[in-house]
Amino acid sequence: MPKAAKTPRATSTSDAPETAAGTRAAAQRLKMRRELAAAAMELFATKGYEATTVDEIAATAGVARRTFFRHFRSKEEAIFPDHDDTLVRAEAVLNAAPPHEHPLDTVCTGIKEVMKMYAGSPAVSVERYRLTREVPTLREREIASVARYERLFTRYLLEHFDEGDHHDGNDDPLLAEVAASAVVTAHNHVLRRWLRAGGQGDVEAQLDHAFAIVRETFGTGIGAGRPAPSRQAEPAQAARVSTTGDVVVAVARTDAPLDEVMRTIQEALKGS
Repeated sequence: MPKAAKTPRATSTSDAPETAAGTRAAAQRLKMRRELAAAAMELFATKGYEATTVDEIAATAGVARRTFFRHFRSKEEAIFPDHDDTLVRAEAVLNAAPPHEHPLDTVCTGIKEVMKMYAGSPAVSVERYRLTREVPTLREREIASVARYERLFTRYLLEHFDEGDHHDGNDDPLLAEVAASAVVTAHNHVLRRWLRAGGQGDVEAQLDHAFAIVRETFGTGIGAGRPAPSRQAEPAQAARVSTTGDVVVAVARTDAPLDEVMRTIQEALKGS
């Protein structure tokens, strides 16, 4: 059965200085990682992957060897500087999702953070794609990075259902894993097509079209196998309406969909 929504942690004013400092440190870290990535891609393109050393990458970026290893464990990681931060942003999208949003819609929104990463620097993304096609080690590293997103989205979908509830007719756990894989596959299909086109075209529109197909295929199935909830387990109404004379008073939840609130008010007006 669906699990209770998590309550976001409130941020106090005392957290502000620490948060600002953390933001600056993260920005500096990402800047250094991108500079190392640019140096690695330049050397891989001119000298070849096998002939390039970590010392050469560090020297080209103007830093010491130890600085390189503070950011990357190996030279094959160096051309993927943004995946760690993008994974954090994608997870933040999942954690901030409103309670009424379909979990599959949330996952589709989350993986758009990955596409933004590629679309933000088309020339770099196209060159990186060329390198990963030519160097098997880099391609394996890219596959490992993609697997991290798929695990994140699978875990998120499974959290919305009782994985141990395997009664006859309940395919939620299976659909959750398949749907997460489908979202990642749809994203990667659109991304590859965009990269092969040299980073040209409306990639966001293409992605929305692909996700619409995923939603149509899996969206209505997730949750269909669960038994009907008891009267006590039914979600609260979007809005409550009371009428006194010619006055209609509506009280709505802050997370209630606007169309439900308006529909409740319209029904009250018709009956008054």
